[in-house]
Amino acid sequence: MSWMYTLSGFLVGLIVGITGVGGGSLMTPLLVLLFGVSPATAVGTDLLYASLTKSLGGWVHARRGTVDWRVVGLLALGSLPASVATIVLFKYLALDEKTLRGLVTSVLSVALLLTATALLLKDWIKKVARRQDGTVYELHHRYLPAATIATGVVVGALVTISSVGAGVLGTVALLFLYPRMSAVKVVGTDIVHAVPLTAIAGMGHLAMGTVDFTLLGSLLLGSLPGIYIGSHLSAKVPEKVLRPLLAIMLMIIGTKMVLY
Repeated sequence: MSWMYTLSGFLVGLIVGITGVGGGSLMTPLLVLLFGVSPATAVGTDLLYASLTKSLGGWVHARRGTVDWRVVGLLALGSLPASVATIVLFKYLALDEKTLRGLVTSVLSVALLLTATALLLKDWIKKVARRQDGTVYELHHRYLPAATIATGVVVGALVTISSVGAGVLGTVALLFLYPRMSAVKVVGTDIVHAVPLTAIAGMGHLAMGTVDFTLLGSLLLGSLPGIYIGSHLSAKVPEKVLRPLLAIMLMIIGTKMVLY
């Protein structure tokens, strides 16, 4: 079965390389629906997988100077404590296998449907942020830090429970909160923020015993070359075609997870 995991890792990596999104939102449901992996184990393994794969992307963006470190700090101020609190709550509640499975599946399905919606509305959100005269709507600078921290809290809890949300939802939130920030900086900031978040959430799942290292190794074996190839193909494949297809796919998967 390990070669099937590696092949799945390669295909997901390819999609991530081309579109920049789809890691957690595709990998976790794929493991649950296709391979029958326990939802909690799928989430825990995917979180460590994401932290390792995003580290390289974060390093590249940091070297290029396409990261807003102040925004990363504000997001982390909300997301990291929220992630730790979520794991502690899991440990305190000591949920049985069936209850944990139901909770993770429910949150995962909601996160997938939100991600699909965010993908479809990404361009519309950009347009909404701009007035007729070309200027942009912005939150008053007094409220912006608090709104960014609050966004981090929501993303942190969502990612820890479902492994979904750090990518598309984080990016869309940044586009809305910081409409003047360049697209490449939004992506770089979101990726760098996701590295410590997924690492801490993944370590929390490791402490809970919901990480499969054999599965993790098989996924990485396929995904790293997949991301490399996909990143080179990204200029040749139109994102406007791929994004709606990916959104529709996530809608279908999210609906299936609801019925799972």
